[in-house]
Amino acid sequence: MGPLRALVLAVLAVQCTEAAAGSSPGFLEFSVGKFTYFELNRPFPVEAALHQISSNVTFLIFQIHSQYQNTTVSFTKTLLPNASETGNDGGLVFTLRPEQTVCTWYLGTEDTKPVKNVAIPLPYSEGDPIPGGCNLEFDLDIDPNIYLDYNFFETTIKFAPANLGYARDEEPPSCDVGTGQDFRWRLQYDVYQYFLPENDLTEAALLWHLQRMAQVPQVKASAVKVITLTGNEKTTVSFSSLPGQGVIYNVIVWDPALNTSAAYIPVHTYACSFESAEGNCASLGRLSTKVFSTLFALLGLFICFFGHRFWKTELFFIGFIFLGFFFYILITRLTSLKYDVRLVLTAVAGSAGGVLLVAAWWRFGTLLLCMLCVGLVLGFFIASGAFFTPLGNLKVFHDDGVFWVTFSCIALLIPVVFMGCLRILNILTCGVVGSYSVVLAVDSYMYTSLSYITLNVLRRALNTDFRRAYLSVPFQTNDFIILTVWGMLAVSGITLQIRRERGQPPFPPHPYKLWKQERERRVTNILDPSYHTPPLRERLYGRLTQIKELFRKGQPAGERTPLLL
Repeated sequence: MGPLRALVLAVLAVQCTEAAAGSSPGFLEFSVGKFTYFELNRPFPVEAALHQISSNVTFLIFQIHSQYQNTTVSFTKTLLPNASETGNDGGLVFTLRPEQTVCTWYLGTEDTKPVKNVAIPLPYSEGDPIPGGCNLEFDLDIDPNIYLDYNFFETTIKFAPANLGYARDEEPPSCDVGTGQDFRWRLQYDVYQYFLPENDLTEAALLWHLQRMAQVPQVKASAVKVITLTGNEKTTVSFSSLPGQGVIYNVIVWDPALNTSAAYIPVHTYACSFESAEGNCASLGRLSTKVFSTLFALLGLFICFFGHRFWKTELFFIGFIFLGFFFYILITRLTSLKYDVRLVLTAVAGSAGGVLLVAAWWRFGTLLLCMLCVGLVLGFFIASGAFFTPLGNLKVFHDDGVFWVTFSCIALLIPVVFMGCLRILNILTCGVVGSYSVVLAVDSYMYTSLSYITLNVLRRALNTDFRRAYLSVPFQTNDFIILTVWGMLAVSGITLQIRRERGQPPFPPHPYKLWKQERERRVTNILDPSYHTPPLRERLYGRLTQIKELFRKGQPAGERTPLLL
């Protein structure tokens, strides 16, 4: 019993030592296919290990994620450019040697604050394609990472081409020897997009949803496939940026010959910074935007319910939109002024456009010109809505010429269709466009996808590279609520105006003709009190005299001159 007892004690000692190492601050132990939450600190890197790797596993992909703080994963304790990856979504590929059952690597961060992470090692067999196995652009020899870059207009992802799978004791297939179906050119890449809950910027939500984008079955079940790239196409895809909205992207490489697939390392973005003082994710809406959009929404609400009755106010609203939109595009493309300055200048130019349209109606009474402007605004909105649908993602519309010609035809078609019923056209424009201003105002305070109906067209006009971006937005609970409110406002405004204007003249008479008739009536009618009104010069002189009297000293009361006897 002595030797047996000694053996049992030795085994227990080894198990206790492994448990202590697994729980120590400088060591982490992972399990295949299981997510692990942990925290990294700056002073020293943490050694990580994976034991008991099955013999049918050919390669492993280890990935680590954090919300916005960078972490580093490395093959060695000393960081080397071609043996480490740094970012908030990064990882490495471990190609296993024959009989290898243990993998080790190192994790660390340069951030001064502790970093919360979630990580997972995923196993793949010899038939599965190797993500990033034919990398020629980035530092790692095999790079399964997706590289993301964003600006205000578009978000671009890039990734290295994959290679065919191979067994542990074999050499990797050559990447660029042939182009037939026996080489890596047969591989296809499915790009997936997954939206986080709207207005949710919490770290816990991101780390939990990232788990649904790491493995092939979960990605296919949870995300939306945007595009499929062949082996001959460039591995770069652009999307429209959605500041403040969390988005996760991933790519699944598929081998059609073996019907096997593997997932790259997912990458996420909010199209904004969590640490910058200006444009922070938590406070995206500028004060100037909130003031502008709120005042515009109040005017739009008035137009929605009373626009046709107050015809001149509606013309000011239409002229403001018409000239303000083109002026903002002009100064943005030709100048480098700050956003707040451009917004103020746009408000001034829009007001001038509104005054000019009202003045044109008052002096010339050109109803067709005014209704053409009204119809073009409604046509612009309908064309924007058409390209907001999946129609806008057709490859033919990535060409600027095709896009703008089609867009202009749709916008011009609306006033042509309603040429015989101008009052209906005017009331529809008041209800739809006026109520949509409320949606734009809501977007300055909280995220809503409905604002991109028009913002996508504005971005297309401002940035030439935006034509290649895929236009996809989430449609979640907030959007359904805002869509319902928008629809109720539009229907209520249109119904109210149609009922109130029943039996009334379609449009008010020409103001200048009325003014001339009134002036002639006053000149010829001597019984009209205005007929006896003095000329303008005499009235101004009399007004000045009254003003002078206000500053003249009053004469003292009492007699000051001596009496003459």
